[in-house]
Amino acid sequence: MQQIQMVDLKGQYQQIKTDIDQAIQAVIDQAAFINGGAVGTFNTALSAYHQGAYVQSCGNGTDALQIALMALELEPGDEIITPAFTYFATVEVVLLLGLKPVFVDVDPQTFNLDPAQLEAAISNKTRAIVPVHLFGQCADMEAILAIAQKHQLKVIEDNAQSIGGSITCADGRIRQTGLMGDISCLSFFPSKNLGCYGDGGALLTKDEALYKKIKAIANHGQYQKYHHERVGINSRLDTLQAAILSVKLKQLDQYNLARQQVAAAYDAGFKHNTHIKTPFKTPGTTHVYHQYTLTLSDDIDRDQLKAALAEKGIPTMIYYPLPCHQQKALTSIYPEQGNFPVAEHLSRKVLSLPIHTEMFEEQIAYIIEQVNQQTGN
Repeated sequence: MQQIQMVDLKGQYQQIKTDIDQAIQAVIDQAAFINGGAVGTFNTALSAYHQGAYVQSCGNGTDALQIALMALELEPGDEIITPAFTYFATVEVVLLLGLKPVFVDVDPQTFNLDPAQLEAAISNKTRAIVPVHLFGQCADMEAILAIAQKHQLKVIEDNAQSIGGSITCADGRIRQTGLMGDISCLSFFPSKNLGCYGDGGALLTKDEALYKKIKAIANHGQYQKYHHERVGINSRLDTLQAAILSVKLKQLDQYNLARQQVAAAYDAGFKHNTHIKTPFKTPGTTHVYHQYTLTLSDDIDRDQLKAALAEKGIPTMIYYPLPCHQQKALTSIYPEQGNFPVAEHLSRKVLSLPIHTEMFEEQIAYIIEQVNQQTGN
């Protein structure tokens, strides 16, 4: 059996090696390394994938979040609502811009922002909500958008982990993640479902006026070269990465399907294990399984399980060992953030298993066998 990887980027590359190598060589031959033609080609393809939304690619997913907030022209002290259980970048950009993060606890099944607790967090200083489609599971956008509309708030979708996901709405419409908020932010970090071979990100919006702001902000605040009408940043998608992403975007739906098939095998293999809870899939949604994350029962010692699996050649990851409101970088600024019991519980009890596009049946079967054995099932 081949060595098990959390993410097998090398194996994935081997499957598309010819196309990737040709795409990279074309960029080198043209020697247009900054804003070369491959960037525009990728932006157009990404727009087509998202029903014609305006696309601005950028340097990484964190930059995308920062640019999105800058485009809303917020004032220092304005409040931004985010889930307590997410990667810190979602909160980091709020702090960098002098805004105040306000946390809402997450749903214990989906791990996403709990709409039932959302309105209680809204104040007269609230300006935007940043829901995160965590681990590939769609957030409850219908409920979130209804509350946002009621209070005239902007919505920025953190879609870094759920590109290709979808939600079936109450009226029967199927809507893609990334197309429901005012702005959506994507990350192309190599391990993402659509990942490049370095850093990369993008923003999506259906609002042309917002798009023009976003485009200028990402390019030093320029609407016209050397005419800086606003303060911006320098955040560009590298041409080489754009060329790689154009190749991989064609495979995205197949990549997501491969992840779903691994997840289905895990689900079946753990069906009778009473010591672990498998990822919840909201009815009517497309879970794209950026991560396959177990929730361990209270009688399982996570560190011992992680070590035991490592001894058996099975890597695992903990996303995330501390919820955002307990991070030192934040508590030093806002020492009283309140208690968020679900986020705190998940941070103690979640464990993510290998899931990617190049997994073999024998690897999956072995992982299932070992997890069941090590949890005493």
